[in-house]
Amino acid sequence: MSAHFLTVAPGVKLKYVVDDYTDPWATPETVLMVHGFGEAGAVWFGWVPHLARHFRVVRVDQRGFGDSTAMPEDFPWSLDVFGNDLADVIRALGRGPVHLVAAKISGPIVMHFAATHPELVKSLTIVGSMSKGPDGVDEWVDHIRAYGMESWARKTMPPRLGTDMPPAAVEWWIRLTARTPVATALGLLPRVTGVDVTPALPLIRCPVLVITTDSQRRPLAKTKEWQRLIPNSTLVALPGDAYHAAASAADACATTTRDFLLHLKEGAAS
Repeated sequence: MSAHFLTVAPGVKLKYVVDDYTDPWATPETVLMVHGFGEAGAVWFGWVPHLARHFRVVRVDQRGFGDSTAMPEDFPWSLDVFGNDLADVIRALGRGPVHLVAAKISGPIVMHFAATHPELVKSLTIVGSMSKGPDGVDEWVDHIRAYGMESWARKTMPPRLGTDMPPAAVEWWIRLTARTPVATALGLLPRVTGVDVTPALPLIRCPVLVITTDSQRRPLAKTKEWQRLIPNSTLVALPGDAYHAAASAADACATTTRDFLLHLKEGAAS
């Protein structure tokens, strides 16, 4: 594992970590993993052992999160801001286009990116996500402003991780989310509500894997509605009541993704 920092704008650095356990003589394809709101690249820990033997795995801390530069509350967030950051990371990594893996609100980010930067994307894997921003954000903003990130994380974590997650694991996720800078959260959340990448979905030309559960917050039927708009897409529904399947079912999600990517690799080779 090796950590790197990339300057993407004046005063703004992104951290990314590379995990590569492929054969030393190989030139592996790259899998770039993009975390959701209130998280960091560290959340993909359960995925790395399944993927890094076959691919160069890169876990980025998106701007404002983890060890990347925190952003002020008045920062003008947009899908293009996130997309430009991804493009900078991909170009810095070299070796051509990458496989993108994203969870939760990063799903719309990578779907928009694939539609606007097709030359940089080999495939998408989208886990526990949606095509439109969530409702109820004003209440979240008020809570964070009044009580802080940890209180908000404790209030919202149960449906995110579901009833099967051990208490120690839930506590780990709460503490990680609590490290999100308050200014980043207060600035980004109001922008999330207006996100809608539905018009871009038919423009995505790379293979797409959508992994989801049938949760109260992200019903399977709703996921099917937008997934069907992506031309070359496959839907896999996992059991469980957590909407953050990338966390609650990391092993199942990672092995499903690995098999999807290896199948694409074998198809390209033949």
